[in-house]
Amino acid sequence: MAEESIIRIPPHYYIHVLDQNTNVARIEVGPKTYIRQDNERVLFAPEKMITVPPRHYCIVENPVLRDADLDPVFDEFGQVKLRHADQEIRLAQDPFPLYPGEDLMKMVTALQVVIANTAFHLQALLDFEDQAGEKRVAGDEWLFEGPGTYIPRKEVEVVQTIQATVIRHNQAIRLRARKETKDREGRDRVTGEEWMVRKVGAYLPGVYEEVVDVVDAFVLTDKKALHLRAVQTFRNSEDELRKTGEEWLITMVDTEAYIPNVNEEVVGVVAITTLSSRDYCVILNPIGANGKPQLGQKKVVKGEKSFFLQPGEELEDGIQDVYVLSEEQGLVLKSIEAFIDKDLEGKDVRRKPGDRWMIRGPHEYVPPAEVEVLSERQAIPLDENEGIYVRDIKTGKVRSVIGQTYMLNQDEELWEKVLPVNVEKLLASQRDPVSDRNQRSSVAVSGQAQDAQGLEQARDQTRVVSFRVPHNAAVQIYDYRQKAARVVFGPELVMLDPDEQFTVISLSGDKPKRPGVVKTICLLLGPDFCTDIIVVETADHARLQLQISYNWHFEVSDRTDPAEACKVFSVLDFVGDACKAIASRIRGAVASVQFDDFHKNSARIIRSAVFGFDSGMKVRDSFRFTQNNLCITSVDIQSVEPVDQRTRDALQKSVQLAIEITTNSQEAAARHEAERLEQEAKGRLERQRITDQAEAERARKQLLELEALSMAVEATGAAKAEALSKAEAAKIEGQGAVQQAQLKAEALEIETNAELERLTKAREQELKYVEEQNKIEVLKATQMAEVETKRFQEMVQCLGATTIKDIAMSGPELQVKLLQGLGLQSTLITDGSTPINLFSTARGMLGLPLATRAGQREGSE
Repeated sequence: MAEESIIRIPPHYYIHVLDQNTNVARIEVGPKTYIRQDNERVLFAPEKMITVPPRHYCIVENPVLRDADLDPVFDEFGQVKLRHADQEIRLAQDPFPLYPGEDLMKMVTALQVVIANTAFHLQALLDFEDQAGEKRVAGDEWLFEGPGTYIPRKEVEVVQTIQATVIRHNQAIRLRARKETKDREGRDRVTGEEWMVRKVGAYLPGVYEEVVDVVDAFVLTDKKALHLRAVQTFRNSEDELRKTGEEWLITMVDTEAYIPNVNEEVVGVVAITTLSSRDYCVILNPIGANGKPQLGQKKVVKGEKSFFLQPGEELEDGIQDVYVLSEEQGLVLKSIEAFIDKDLEGKDVRRKPGDRWMIRGPHEYVPPAEVEVLSERQAIPLDENEGIYVRDIKTGKVRSVIGQTYMLNQDEELWEKVLPVNVEKLLASQRDPVSDRNQRSSVAVSGQAQDAQGLEQARDQTRVVSFRVPHNAAVQIYDYRQKAARVVFGPELVMLDPDEQFTVISLSGDKPKRPGVVKTICLLLGPDFCTDIIVVETADHARLQLQISYNWHFEVSDRTDPAEACKVFSVLDFVGDACKAIASRIRGAVASVQFDDFHKNSARIIRSAVFGFDSGMKVRDSFRFTQNNLCITSVDIQSVEPVDQRTRDALQKSVQLAIEITTNSQEAAARHEAERLEQEAKGRLERQRITDQAEAERARKQLLELEALSMAVEATGAAKAEALSKAEAAKIEGQGAVQQAQLKAEALEIETNAELERLTKAREQELKYVEEQNKIEVLKATQMAEVETKRFQEMVQCLGATTIKDIAMSGPELQVKLLQGLGLQSTLITDGSTPINLFSTARGMLGLPLATRAGQREGSE
């Protein structure tokens, strides 16, 4: 650009030219053709002037200084003067250039339109006086509220845009004052003060107001109430004083929708408490007549009723059911405070604190606040074989109630009878002492097995302990209060009194016998057996192991005699004692004989050792224990095995050799018998084979005869079937051709009829279409004629008859007036293409009618 000497500046363009001699820059504005001097330099190419359209503005930094006529002011060097560090906002005007030193700080921007319910938060940056004459000091804040167009000023800054908050029905906004100010209603507000605006509509906060929150109203129903608490002391809209911390309820009776004040906080929504006719409740700390909670007091409310719990009130155990007592039910009550009660007959009864009494049904009872319900009693139905333990809480005496329906009174309670652990397990084992006697095991093992199978059930300790004594068995029961025992023989049902316990019997078991294996409370009287394994030694020192089984029973002469009955339980482990006594006798007898004698006469030796001899030197039939009346009736030797291994091996070899000899002889006899049977079977098989061949030849002969006959029948049948099939085929073919021709004729007839019907319907539809079209055209022509006629009539009516007459006569009248103006009496004007009948014209001038002349001409002819 610096090399060009001629610069063409278009309209509304400008350039800056620097005089290098004076270092002064000036502006050249187009349209112009500028010739650059040698001492001048063009700073930039022609630029377009700045155009600010209507409703727009721009900001110019370091604007030029202008005089009263708004012309730029120059200094003595010809340099335009600038207002440095200043700004100028220029609105809509003619295009203008930027002088040297001016800078476009903000491009052309549309003016901001502030719509309704919107405002600009403005702040003064400098002291100034606005167009209304109001003085603003730096730091002042105010609002420019819409609707309107905001024209910016250099002294004013837009802090933010404030939108109006829409307050709907059942809504309010919570405002806070940022500085001391006046609200929209003209009330003075101090810094930090909060207040509510409930007026429905759009609310635009003031310059020193800020919206804290939009508060929705709590809609109250007949089942909901609002629990409020005062944050600080204030007076509400009803001029009622509320102190800090005070709580109250707002219900539907007060208002349908409630918006909490700034000095109130919502504790919660309280649901209504509804009691039916069978409900009641106890209110703790009820509100008194003075509106204050009565701390420590109680109030009983019975339905039917609905109410709200006041602040500070609470329900004790919630909503409770009214006690509806039947004849088998009762309530044990206790007095907490002294009061006067009424019994079932309506009489006054004075109750003291701590008194206990019981009411029985049928009755409906709601306990007052002074009464505590200790327990609810139910009549316990008991069969004649059932019972319960009852303890008197005043005396401590325990008794059993059996075989009647019983209800505990206020001074009684159920007593739990605790049994020893082994007795509990034996009672819960559910084993039959008779049928399961061969499956006895220790109590611990039995208890574990029962637990694994899920058979053990928890016993109700308040029920009377009962045990069914089976037939031919006995149970001993000891009464610790009377210090006496009694024996019960079966079959019988035993029911223990509170101070009685079962006697547990511990017996030896297994083979050989071990003490304490079997534990039971039921002693079987027999007859039964027990098996034991003992080791004996003969006179020649052969040690043998014997497995011996004994049959035993108890002999009780008088079961009604307590002393005789108790003898049975005098020896607790009668099995172990009997087995030991018998084993010692057997060992003594065997030790005096040789092994061979014992092997041959073992039964006689053992029986004589166990039972002994009578006075006649005969073996007795039984062996009796006088201590407990146990009687052994027989001895069975189940097995005899040597204990020494060499003796056992020798016996085993001899036994094996005898078995082998016997086995070989049996094998030889069996083999001989098998060979004989095999020969007989071979002879019968050969004879049967010959018979079968003869039968096969006869069957083959019959087969050949039948085959020949079958071939002849087959040939005849094939020829006949072929002839019949050809005839039948020809017949079917002919019938098919005839049927095909008939079907073709029927198909052609159907097609012809269908085509004819189609053409007929098509012609009918076409005629109908043409007829409808003609009707439509006629209707259209008729309606168009009517429209045209109506239009013409309306035109005539609009113009009027006089107007039409004037229009028709305006031409001739004008001509007459023209002729009159020319002074002519008569004239005839025609053109060369239209001939004139002068004869007719002459007749017309003479005044003869044309019709008369025509008639005369016809008459002359």
